[in-house]
Amino acid sequence: MRWKTPGRRQPAIFSRVKILFEDDSVIVVDKPAGLLTIATERERERTLYAWLYNHVKRKRPPEKIFIVHRLDREASGLVVFAKTPEAKEFLQRQFGNRTAGRVYKAVVEGRVSADAETIESYLTENRAHRSYSTSDRQIGKQAITHFRVVKRSPRRSLLEIQLGSGRKHQIRVHLAEFGHPITGDKVYGSSFKNPLGRLALHAERLVFRHPVTGEQKQFESPAPAAFLTLR
Repeated sequence: MRWKTPGRRQPAIFSRVKILFEDDSVIVVDKPAGLLTIATERERERTLYAWLYNHVKRKRPPEKIFIVHRLDREASGLVVFAKTPEAKEFLQRQFGNRTAGRVYKAVVEGRVSADAETIESYLTENRAHRSYSTSDRQIGKQAITHFRVVKRSPRRSLLEIQLGSGRKHQIRVHLAEFGHPITGDKVYGSSFKNPLGRLALHAERLVFRHPVTGEQKQFESPAPAAFLTLR
């Protein structure tokens, strides 16, 4: 696929985007770390949405693309987009009522003592758009994060994470407030040296019902090998 924006070459990061599944209703993509899902005030073109928009508009007839959910810029892994408003609403309902499944891997700082844990709080944002837990349920939204320890080393732990809700920066905030920030997450308190050079968070598994056929679809993107060897 070529980047068709006049006078511009395709940024190198787009060569690492992988389309795992595509039909008339949905596209499932494996996003590399370092790429925004959608535009911000500072960046409009170097996004996964822009790349996919360029991809579908070249089809005959041209198609559309709709955001279903997001993945942080420095995280990697699976993201699903819709091609119709109906598919978008169908998929977002699944994410909203938790019938769609997302599983993540994360490397956190410190040796997590519990084998498994559920973290629950109410999340809100400050003026700098940084999320945090609040005791005020009038301004916060309930957030639930489940994790289990996959591997431990003296300085770090590899976790498998499932969401009981989908709030902005939920995993990052909950793990940091639990005392184990994600490796590379300076925004939420990471202080260890980071040999990865990126946020150690990866969306590994995605499960949802297809908006047209009703078939259950499952996709896997193994976490980077470096996640298993961090010490």
